[in-house]
Amino acid sequence: MKYKRILLKLSGEALMGNRQYGIDPERLAEYANDIKNITDKGVEVAIVIGGGNIFRGVAGASQGMDRVQADHMGMLATVINGLALQSAFEDAGLPTRLQTAIKINEVAEPFIRRKAMNHLKKGRVVIFGGGTGNPYFTTDSAAVLRAIEVEADVILKGTRVDGIYNTDPEKDTTAVKFDHITFDDVLRKGLKVMDTTAFTLSQENKLPIIVFDMNKPGNLLKVVSGENIGTEVSF
Repeated sequence: MKYKRILLKLSGEALMGNRQYGIDPERLAEYANDIKNITDKGVEVAIVIGGGNIFRGVAGASQGMDRVQADHMGMLATVINGLALQSAFEDAGLPTRLQTAIKINEVAEPFIRRKAMNHLKKGRVVIFGGGTGNPYFTTDSAAVLRAIEVEADVILKGTRVDGIYNTDPEKDTTAVKFDHITFDDVLRKGLKVMDTTAFTLSQENKLPIIVFDMNKPGNLLKVVSGENIGTEVSF
């Protein structure tokens, strides 16, 4: 395997499958199988999950809700998704721990860096819920922050698109895909990979990002094996 320890960033919408909202058990099972395939080969896996399939803080704030309250609701949504992932992983035989940035001791461990790293070394999948624990920060920022803290080799951003394009491939059939692009070129071209805070934090810490289609079975294994899947953002 090319990477020993990865941070996988999943959007909440990815858990919907073909549904309009909520969580699709079949999609959870697919993800569990893909992740088990790489942990069986010795890859250590940490995950940050979004909450957009349940509630998105920015959307709530745009409709008149207090932004801090809305973001707290979004954080709790990521914990719900984390519990769903944990259940699916354990059903697939994957030892899993859910850690949260906000204390909910009855359902999850609080985030403790040393404890998280110890879980990873023992082959447990660690899911980080609750974002950063602070309003105004996205789960993209949480993903980069946690990746740096647990010393991950790479951030894998699993999406429904097979990489980074010069325009939106779902709207423009002539969009051109990049196999590799530098951090500077992403900024210069104004491409949307992550929010600015997360992207800058990744760049400053020389942490590469790979954007790939997580919904195609087997792609995750190909990425950690070093195959040219998706788009790599590096220096």
